[in-house]
Amino acid sequence: MITHRNMTRRAFLRTALGAGSLVALPALAGCQRPSTIPVVESGTGDAREDRSDEILGKAQIRVGMEVAYAPYNWQTSEPSEYTIPVDNVSGAYADGYDVQFAKLVCEELGGEPVTVKMTFSGLIDALNNGQIDLIIAGMSATDERRQSVDFSDPYFVGYFGLFVKEGSKYENATKLSDFSGAQVLGQKDTMLDTVIDEIPGVIHQAPVDSVPNVFSHLLQGTCDAVTYNTENEEGYMKQNPGIVPVRFAEGEGFQQDVTCNVGMRKGSTKLLDIINEVVDGVSEDERSAMWQACLDRQPE
Repeated sequence: MITHRNMTRRAFLRTALGAGSLVALPALAGCQRPSTIPVVESGTGDAREDRSDEILGKAQIRVGMEVAYAPYNWQTSEPSEYTIPVDNVSGAYADGYDVQFAKLVCEELGGEPVTVKMTFSGLIDALNNGQIDLIIAGMSATDERRQSVDFSDPYFVGYFGLFVKEGSKYENATKLSDFSGAQVLGQKDTMLDTVIDEIPGVIHQAPVDSVPNVFSHLLQGTCDAVTYNTENEEGYMKQNPGIVPVRFAEGEGFQQDVTCNVGMRKGSTKLLDIINEVVDGVSEDERSAMWQACLDRQPE
């Protein structure tokens, strides 16, 4: 198997985009078990101290993600040129859009990436406790999270929508206000939950812990609608027969967009500069092609 450390960045990007991509690439600057990698406790340190050397030069870099949020990240039992090992799940590998950026980032940092699988809500604590080195998990840099974590520039920008059950009285809704009085559900500790408050008069249900659980509640009829990231609409519909997207009139849907940013410990100035250089060096065409390649191979 070819790993990213044996490849030029140009060659790696060509692989990540998929063999069939026609995009011209410019040169770019199972079973849970304890982690096999020792955890180094992260001290609080001086607020003015650059924390970057905690990560720079490490042989292995631990990247936290759910490994259950396709096409951003998902778990597979087969290694390939797209995957990295899941450190705390025996025989498992991670693939997805987050993983491709993790490989690019870690190549520049000089270490081999491994995934540490955990719940989304536990990522920030795990980062600050030294259990993981980076968060690359479809996480958005909100003001609240910036109090605890430094974030890179966005490596993805997406949008929010609503799914309803096929045959629902809300199926032909055209604006958010049509959901006044509706029970709407999202994922815990994510913008998929907080964005619900844009809906006037909504009954904001208590969030659940994962996107699959969100869709399960919708199909079981325990809520009227659920939030989702529109960029994976086709994949969600394939995975959850019986759900349909609401088609909002122009300007009548959610106003907030969603970014994906790399998270690192506060005060990691040098590290942030390096990661931003990597992120900003991937063109929009390359990102689109990489995203499409992940959509094409994500599990159904």
